Amino acid sequence: MASYHGPKAKVQRRFGEVLIPRAKYQKILEKRPYPPGDHGKEKQYRSGRRSDFGLQLFEKQKLSFIFNIRETQMRRYFKRALQMTGNTGSNLLMLLERRLDNMVYRAGFAATIFAARQIVKHGHVLVNGQRVDLPSFQVNPGMVLSLTDAMRKNVHVIDALESTAHNLEYVTVNRDAVTATLTRLPERNELPLVIDEQLVVEYYNRLG
Repeated sequence: MASYHGPKAKVQRRFGEVLIPRAKYQKILEKRPYPPGDHGKEKQYRSGRRSDFGLQLFEKQKLSFIFNIRETQMRRYFKRALQMTGNTGSNLLMLLERRLDNMVYRAGFAATIFAARQIVKHGHVLVNGQRVDLPSFQVNPGMVLSLTDAMRKNVHVIDALESTAHNLEYVTVNRDAVTATLTRLPERNELPLVIDEQLVVEYYNRLG
C-alpha cells in the first residue's frame, strides 16, 4: 500500500478495525461494521478464510497504513531490521516508531500521523533546536522535539494537544512549552500497536 491520501474511514472499514484512534472513525465503524463497496454488507471480516499469504499481506498493509509509508520504504525498513541484532519484527516496529513524523504524532502535536507528516514536511518541527523536514528522520533517546513559534499557536496543534492523552512511558511531553522528548527506547509491549509483526516478517521472507 502506498502512502495514503484518500478517505481514512474507508480503509479502516476494509481492515475491520479502528487504526486511527479518533471518535469519528469509531462511530463510522460502529454504524457500518462491514467493508466498503456495493457488496460490503455481504462480506465478513473472516480472517480464518484467508490463506497464510493473505494473512501476511493483510497485516503488512495494516502496518503500512498505520505509519503512512510506501511499500518501497517498508522494504528498506525490513532490510535494516534484518541487519540489527535481536528480533526482526520488534526491530522493524522500533524503526517505524522512531520516525520523526510518528514521534510528532505520539507527542500529540498532531491529531493523526497524516497531519504530523505535513507538519514535518512543511518545516515546522525542530529537533534539538534545529529544523528537520524529513519525516523518516530517526529520533534517538534524549532528542527534544519542538515546533516553530508560529506552529505552536496553530489552532489544530492546540486542539490536538488538548484532546490527546499522553500516556506513553517513553515520551515526555511538556504541553506548555510544546516540547517532547524520547526518554528511552520503548519495550514492545509499550507500543500502542495492535499488529502481529511476525506475519509481516513472514511476508517479506516469503518474497525473498
